[in-house]
Amino acid sequence: MNQAAENPIGIFDSGLGGISVVRAVMDLLPHERLIYFGDTARVPYGSKSNETVRRFSRQIVNFLLDHDVKMVVVACNTASAIALDDLRGRWDLPILGVIEPGATAAVNKSPSQRVGVIGTTSTIHSGAYERALLARNPDLQIQSKECPLLVPLVEEGWPEDDVLNGVLTRYLSGFKQFPVESLILGCTHYPYLKDAIQRVVGADVNLIDSGEETARVVQEILAGKKLMHVPETHDGDRKHHFYVSDFPQRFQETAARFLGRPLENLFRVELEVLESYSVG
Repeated sequence: MNQAAENPIGIFDSGLGGISVVRAVMDLLPHERLIYFGDTARVPYGSKSNETVRRFSRQIVNFLLDHDVKMVVVACNTASAIALDDLRGRWDLPILGVIEPGATAAVNKSPSQRVGVIGTTSTIHSGAYERALLARNPDLQIQSKECPLLVPLVEEGWPEDDVLNGVLTRYLSGFKQFPVESLILGCTHYPYLKDAIQRVVGADVNLIDSGEETARVVQEILAGKKLMHVPETHDGDRKHHFYVSDFPQRFQETAARFLGRPLENLFRVELEVLESYSVG
């Protein structure tokens, strides 16, 4: 047996949103142990410079490596767009972002080559999804839309009522004039609004959940590298661990709601400690 297969998977995000990726990986790979880091003291990454995002990402990867992770999932669209190549060039272990899996799934599910993307302002302005999509099929027609109000609505636990439906209708009305086959949910918060989004865009549109697609690629990578954990009767306690750089108000309650189960083993990492993981 490959001894590294017993090691955990590391997942990080700038805050809460990456919990949707954690949930997707847990559901698909229930025998794997996860270590999650949410950089809640320095969120959002979208307003930071590219070099700052790369520096923060390097610190977190170093922190995760200190916990012997066997691969890293960058569960943040901004960090995936800006820091992924830098991280892959520095460390010799599988490092996966959330953009490439979502783009691949959208291309495969769009035979008429019409794809939509929704995301935060920073993600849409980065053009990362468009580049990933066109790299896979240069003939695609792509319609992108920034939806900045959706993240706070999700984190506040906004109910699916007329207000939310009104916001979604306003944001997504362009997809009526530009019908798409697939719509990429280009923010890790958006899967929590999947049912409401589906009602607005119509049942014939394929919603691409980057978290679910990323989990499938994680499974493929682990299987291909013989890093899948094989459960045994003496496995013992393989609890997941969650780390944050700050405890925002109601963080644990909101994260547990996102995860769909109680959030145990939650720890804070002081920024001074996190900064000590800096690399050049």
